[in-house]
Amino acid sequence: MNTLASKLAAIALLMAASQVPARAVDSVSLELGAGNKSDLARVGVQWKWEQRWWQSNGTHIGGYWDLNLGHWRGDRHLDIPGNRQNITTIGITPVFRWQKDNLQGWYGELGIGANLLSGYYDNNGHQLSTRFQFSDHLGVGYVFANKLDLSFRFQHFSNASIKQPNDGANFSILRLSYPL
Repeated sequence: MNTLASKLAAIALLMAASQVPARAVDSVSLELGAGNKSDLARVGVQWKWEQRWWQSNGTHIGGYWDLNLGHWRGDRHLDIPGNRQNITTIGITPVFRWQKDNLQGWYGELGIGANLLSGYYDNNGHQLSTRFQFSDHLGVGYVFANKLDLSFRFQHFSNASIKQPNDGANFSILRLSYPL
């Protein structure tokens, strides 16, 4: 692993971990996605923030920490049709969510996090030259009366040009979350 990337990843994960409350997990999630001839499956745990910003007209901006473990399977490794690539990921993301004060109904969210990949992504002509990757996502979702949370996300992975090539990887993701 690139020395600079590993140091940045360690610092980001330590900073994020120091902000995670020392209390029980609030919810668990399952995500399935696809993009660039790759599939994604991920499980996660979340800790809600107690803070509410810009509270007005029954809505506010809140958020949560999302810690996840995932698997990517590329079907065109080294740009060869049918050649598979498997990558395991671990990531942590602070997520901001614009939502109703009762935490039900429609919401919009965005997050920017840090991820470590088990290998160098090279699929369908897209390459990532570091194992450390930033990820950002935009999502919309709905929380039902039974607290089931269903959302759709668009997520982008990139190393912010720490090292080239940095073609990025994009996924469309369906996410299901449930409180504990």
